[in-house]
Amino acid sequence: MTTLKVHNMETAPEDSKALLENSQKAYGAIPGLHGVLAGAPGILEAYQTIHGLFVNSSFNNEELTVVWQTINVENACHYCVPAHTGIAKMMKVDDTITEALRNETPLENSKLEALRTLTLTIVRNRGHVTQEDLETFYAVGYDERQVLEIILGLSQKIMSNYVNHIANTPVDAAFKKFAWTKGNEVS
Repeated sequence: MTTLKVHNMETAPEDSKALLENSQKAYGAIPGLHGVLAGAPGILEAYQTIHGLFVNSSFNNEELTVVWQTINVENACHYCVPAHTGIAKMMKVDDTITEALRNETPLENSKLEALRTLTLTIVRNRGHVTQEDLETFYAVGYDERQVLEIILGLSQKIMSNYVNHIANTPVDAAFKKFAWTKGNEVS
């Protein structure tokens, strides 16, 4: 098992301290992921920046959750799936959406399902999609902007999922009740 240090305000490199203060202000605590990212100030800053850009994309809370959780589940992120389950609850996303995403089952809403499907296709095929994939996505009301915004969300999730795999980041106390492992879902 691999681990990386989870920094706090005392142990973080000097260039990460202001970034951790931002996390503290935003979340009331320093999430474990941010503590790990603090080991390299550039990745913490990039993560915070991309997160802000993605949250302010054209996606609503349900759509943000679909992109985040689809990627988290596909990448089997032990930290991000529970964290985004809790975040979805805070964002007032319907639990049936979250549970379907956690259990890798199709979503009832056809537009959200199209978003989940294209997100999975992009992740699984490393960005290689067909024109038919895009036309199916566009047919439910999305356009090129949302294709690019999926990639923005994927950029954020690659950073967090991969770091959490390597760091074996402990799940934050607030999200432990949403523990999850791929193929052995717990809600």
